[in-house]
Amino acid sequence: MHSNISPAPINHIAISVPDLEKGIQWYEEVMGFAVVRGPAELTSNDIQIGKILQNIFGTRFNRLRIVWMSSVNNIGIELFQFMEPEQLIENKQVEYWHGGVIHIAITEKNIESLLEKVTKNGGKQISSIWELDPKKHHKLAFCTDPFGNIIEIYSHSFEQFHANR
Repeated sequence: MHSNISPAPINHIAISVPDLEKGIQWYEEVMGFAVVRGPAELTSNDIQIGKILQNIFGTRFNRLRIVWMSSVNNIGIELFQFMEPEQLIENKQVEYWHGGVIHIAITEKNIESLLEKVTKNGGKQISSIWELDPKKHHKLAFCTDPFGNIIEIYSHSFEQFHANR
């Protein structure tokens, strides 16, 4: 299906972590993201944003901490630590049957090196490295951050992977 509408650019991705300082350190050191603002604490009784947060997260929401980061290609990454109520920490299989966001993906030519960095810094490699197109050396692998959030690693850009197949 063809359309005259241009694709909407991705502005940012929000990731929930149970420990904001550890999350900042991990995403800076392992993924190379840069802090552009924060960390900051946001509460439900904040005059400016409190009602918005309760509208989004529900009336049980009281307090969170947040930092704003940026990737090398200027995609925003928000790390959230929910304080009240506190975030549940569960190490479980991906429940893809529930729908919703499954993973984020980054591009790194040297997948092996990044996976080594991930595992040395508390993350986990959860798949083999798969070479999908040996002629073009297109590889991918899946890992998690230390909190269980899934990250896919592509060896080439999304367009290089999927165009003209």
